[in-house]
Amino acid sequence: MIADSAAQAQALVRNASHFQWYVIPLLLIVIQAYGEQAAARRWNVVLAGLAFWLMDWINEIWNGLLFHFSGFAPAWGTPGSSAYVILIGLNVEITFMFAIMGLYAVRMLPADPKANILGINNRWVFAAVNSVLCVCVELWLNHIGALTWEWSGWNADAPWLIWLIGYMPFFVVAYMVHDMRSRTRQLAVVSGLGATVAGSLGLFAGVLHWI
Repeated sequence: MIADSAAQAQALVRNASHFQWYVIPLLLIVIQAYGEQAAARRWNVVLAGLAFWLMDWINEIWNGLLFHFSGFAPAWGTPGSSAYVILIGLNVEITFMFAIMGLYAVRMLPADPKANILGINNRWVFAAVNSVLCVCVELWLNHIGALTWEWSGWNADAPWLIWLIGYMPFFVVAYMVHDMRSRTRQLAVVSGLGATVAGSLGLFAGVLHWI
């Protein structure tokens, strides 16, 4: 049986009747943010930001598949107001937020990737702390009903899974791409992520209509 929140979110998926014009200036803000990094030739920041954003898309795709195969609910849903709901747990506001968030996630990093904080590599510290902060935001969003959780293993009583699966991989992959010395390797990772996302969306959303 489909959860009420999932049914509500599903009804909004790719329903253009809720479109709002503020999406356009939001898009321009994202373009401006990446344009500034590109103008400064911070290509490692641009590619790391894209990697962060694409990692969220991978999460959103398996979240949609979870709903399809369970017939119950996604791990997280977005049944609230949005200008456009892309997938059952992803709206246009969220995807723009993650696109910019990836840039700032790597811009705040210490210059030395090998430096330690309290004996722990700074990349792991930043990934862990930033993931905790993200989970705190999600807890608030869930509290006000903007983000719904229906599964017992993915809710306010079990936030460690949201931390471990929902956010840590985003930061770890973005930091890894940022610190790669080879531009070819950076491009290969980001291209691989992009191809995975595009292929999955084409198959599961475009052809099979599962998500």
